[in-house]
Amino acid sequence: MIVHHIARWPIKNNNPLNEVLTMSTTYQINHPEKGLIQYTDQKRYLWMASILLPLLAVSGVAGYFWLTSEWALLAPLVFLYGVVPALDNLFGSDENNPPEELVPQLEEDRYYRILTWLTVPMHFIVLFAMAWFVGTTELSLWAMVAVALTAGIYSGLGINTAHELGHKKPLLERRLARLALAVSTYGHFCVEHNRGHHRDVATGEDPASSRMGESIYKFMLREIPGAFRRGWEEEQQRLQRKGKSVWSLENEILQSYALSAVIQVGLIATFGWVMVPFLLIHNFWAWFQLTSANYIEHYGLLRERKENGRYEHCQPHHSWNANYIFSNILLFHLERHSDHHANPTRRYQSLRNFDNIPELPNGYFGMFLVAYIPWLWYRVMDKRLLALPHIQGDLSKVNIDPAKRDAILAHYGKQAV
Repeated sequence: MIVHHIARWPIKNNNPLNEVLTMSTTYQINHPEKGLIQYTDQKRYLWMASILLPLLAVSGVAGYFWLTSEWALLAPLVFLYGVVPALDNLFGSDENNPPEELVPQLEEDRYYRILTWLTVPMHFIVLFAMAWFVGTTELSLWAMVAVALTAGIYSGLGINTAHELGHKKPLLERRLARLALAVSTYGHFCVEHNRGHHRDVATGEDPASSRMGESIYKFMLREIPGAFRRGWEEEQQRLQRKGKSVWSLENEILQSYALSAVIQVGLIATFGWVMVPFLLIHNFWAWFQLTSANYIEHYGLLRERKENGRYEHCQPHHSWNANYIFSNILLFHLERHSDHHANPTRRYQSLRNFDNIPELPNGYFGMFLVAYIPWLWYRVMDKRLLALPHIQGDLSKVNIDPAKRDAILAHYGKQAV
């Protein structure tokens, strides 16, 4: 049962939008043992920010025409890497969970999935708009690079959109995921992520799980080619089981890559050779956004190997979590990564917080900046990693970079059990 009602929040003026913005939705059920259970998602309409976030990329272009200054092109970068971390600290965390009895109702509410569907075309709009701007405007080299980086970041957010859609069973959502990945030319992501990363996460076998002592730059050189290889291997095996060639039209990776080729060749044909450096920077930086997320999400965490040689089932403490309100609203709750890995098909609005799990000291964008300075990352995260309740200084429970193992054991060995 879904009950719509108007929340009793102060209305400062007679703007008709106030009624929409203050409307919330209450889910309820008469439980045979617990009685009436109700839940209201106070962030219901704030999730719309996830749709609007990609459009922020063009704010720099708008500022360029308004202020006639190339410096305005830096605005989207400053917002993500400067303003968002500050707002995460300002607004703090939300540790509330929906009652499990009401999760089926919450996940059946089409409003939430429609938001993810509407986000997909936004990624195309942003790429085309930024390409048009670079292709038709005389810019300095640094300004072109700034625009390409901005476009890459926001196309990288398309991988996050695909991440949410690609885990779902409906064919429409999985096809939309492939479309979103075409913008960043990362069509192998859903195959690799769903069938590889979720299977191998927090183990030494996973190229997408970072290790203690491994810098983000070393991780990048292992993660990007490793994920590409594993994605193709998984898709080849799937097609072979169906008696199909890897070059079959049923290859989900090729379907996304084909659209990527059409888009990027089309942009070069339309706007000329300036698109080549623009797209190269764009593509790489979009990929690096995923690398950055993967790096901070599982740093140093390790699943226990059982006597039969298999790893234990992935638990919430095998992922770094973050409950920061602002960045989670922008990222479809991606930062509640602990529950996502424990329950991959769970929709973003239903993801839960848990007690005594690894917690990041800031949201993703703030932690990206820390990760880009390796010595600072180690200083912030290594002691936090070793202090986790399930590790308590035991280095045998940590995923350590083999090249740094001796140095780490020498430095922290006194804490090892």
